[in-house]
Amino acid sequence: MARTVGIIGSGHVGATLANNLLVTGSVDKLVLIDTNELKVNSDATDFEDALANLPTHTKVVKNNYRELKHADVVVIAVGSIGVQNDDAKHDRFVELKVTSKAAKEVGTKLREVGFDGVLVSISNPCDVVAALFQHYTGLPKDQVIGTGTLLDTSRMKKVVGQRFELDPRSVSGYNLGEHGNSQFTAWSQVRVLDQPVTAALSEAELDELAEAVRAGGYTVFHGKHYTNFGIAAAALRLVTAIINDARAELPVSNFREELGTYVGYPAVVGSGGVVRQPQLTLTSAEKEKLLASANYIQTRYEAVLTELEKYKRTQGSSERC
Repeated sequence: MARTVGIIGSGHVGATLANNLLVTGSVDKLVLIDTNELKVNSDATDFEDALANLPTHTKVVKNNYRELKHADVVVIAVGSIGVQNDDAKHDRFVELKVTSKAAKEVGTKLREVGFDGVLVSISNPCDVVAALFQHYTGLPKDQVIGTGTLLDTSRMKKVVGQRFELDPRSVSGYNLGEHGNSQFTAWSQVRVLDQPVTAALSEAELDELAEAVRAGGYTVFHGKHYTNFGIAAAALRLVTAIINDARAELPVSNFREELGTYVGYPAVVGSGGVVRQPQLTLTSAEKEKLLASANYIQTRYEAVLTELEKYKRTQGSSERC
């Protein structure tokens, strides 16, 4: 069966991910969807122009939701990075007005066409948007995943690797919680050269590294007013883990029953989405940080869902008048 991936949203991240999938030959069919038809048509034409110089063939389809019915994965890359600016308080929730409405509209369309694969959400604020898509698609929770702290973890491995002059892939561990201001590095889980990093660095040094991780995305944003390569690489890793049934342990946004919400936490990911949920042994301080982050996500989710449903009821009343 053809490996089919849909990408909804052809902005900086969606287009970069599409290119990654194309040049790596990861998919047989790539479905691109965006309300900006000129942009999505241009991207599709550009990708088709590249095919003759690539070792594999990929069929490129544009703006056809029906093609998503039997897709293995649909990636949500909608957003409005332009609402952020250099004066913003580094809060990914400024995009929620746009992405929450998109979650309702796109999620409803996916439900209507009968999509039953795995949904991967990149859009910010990642954890809340993943929860909204699960609500509006009606998909089982284990089939809806956000990229979560996969990118934050990559940034942590980068700064720790630089500190020890190592390849970031030689660092193990996780960042947990919200993909946002309340995320944190679980230092109890981080190891370098098979040794706990807490044995090699002081608390002050760890705090300095944690701040560098937290500020990583904004450093990129202030330079070019968007981010794309890091998050697209994280999405590529997640998507290929799903379509290859890799059963890879990745720190993604997944629904944790004990926390009652989507949150960045390691999960084993395969063709069905989340196939297993490991339990980390965290310190008491890390448990408190995780709970606080999860509570923040849940509070924001409940508030925006109430707003969306209130708007729906208001619209329904107006239509009946």
